[in-house]
Amino acid sequence: MNFNEIEKLIEKDPERAVDEMLSIVKQYYGEVPYILEAMRGSPSLLLQRMRYETALNREMRHLDPKIIELITIAVAAALRCTHCLELHTRVAQRMGATREEIFDTILLAASIANASVLAEGTRAIESGTKSEGSIGCDICEPMKDE
Repeated sequence: MNFNEIEKLIEKDPERAVDEMLSIVKQYYGEVPYILEAMRGSPSLLLQRMRYETALNREMRHLDPKIIELITIAVAAALRCTHCLELHTRVAQRMGATREEIFDTILLAASIANASVLAEGTRAIESGTKSEGSIGCDICEPMKDE
């Protein structure tokens, strides 16, 4: 089913359109990710999310699905998103990733996250202020101005 058909279906029967989209996702991943299930009650929002994700996946012609899942695991590990990490670990395993490949991916993510903490911390020591380009902390930043 293409997106034009899904959009028409959303106008006529949103519940059926959502079920169809989530069924396609389940076929690909082997399960429906939490965030998509949570968006079930907002068909238009879910459609836009799916449109974006599909376009993104279509553009990733140079990476195979297993590599994409390993990258996703690395990002989820670095961001400490347990739910994403668990989901994408299961999906990567379904796509043929070994335990060793997943573990190496997590080790690499940990190394990059560690380097980021060290770089940010040592720059703060050197400059005494937040380094340029940092996002900053919502808790600390307002106090700095006081």
